[in-house]
Amino acid sequence: MKKIYIIRHCEAEGQPSEAQLTDIGLKQAIDLSGFFSDIKIDRIISSPYKRAIQSIQPLAKRLNVEIEVDRQLTERILSTKNLPDWFEKLRATFEDTKLKFEGGESSQEAMKRIVKVVEKVFNSDIENTIIVTHGNLLSLLLNYINKDFGFDDWQNLSNPDVFLLKKESNIVTYERLWK
Repeated sequence: MKKIYIIRHCEAEGQPSEAQLTDIGLKQAIDLSGFFSDIKIDRIISSPYKRAIQSIQPLAKRLNVEIEVDRQLTERILSTKNLPDWFEKLRATFEDTKLKFEGGESSQEAMKRIVKVVEKVFNSDIENTIIVTHGNLLSLLLNYINKDFGFDDWQNLSNPDVFLLKKESNIVTYERLWK
């Protein structure tokens, strides 16, 4: 059975692509490596954002597994404009997945990106893969699998967070592993 571990990055200094992990985030990355100490991992794919790569570097180094960077895993851009009410706007995009703000992408468009990566991994010969991404994209993937996963669930994600996706008989299920 193929397994995909979807990871939300550790605590970061901010939202820009070059934002680094905080001191707490760097410790979380080491804890994350320990979390996977008894789990076989064959492949690691990450968002190109610095915080995502830094989150998985200790594990990749320990396992001597190269981190593959995939631009499809970048954080979703809600808008290129500064939205003072971004929180409510984000909530609205969970209710209307086609809703799109200036310069941004809809939930549906962002969801399509991560689903494509996950389907490609499930269709590969590799058994155990880690995908490192961002909270909004991870939430949209879980919403694709289970429509009940929504905005409130996004709010309850932690940094980091880990979910296990399994595919059996063409049915994908997920389970939250990080507590």
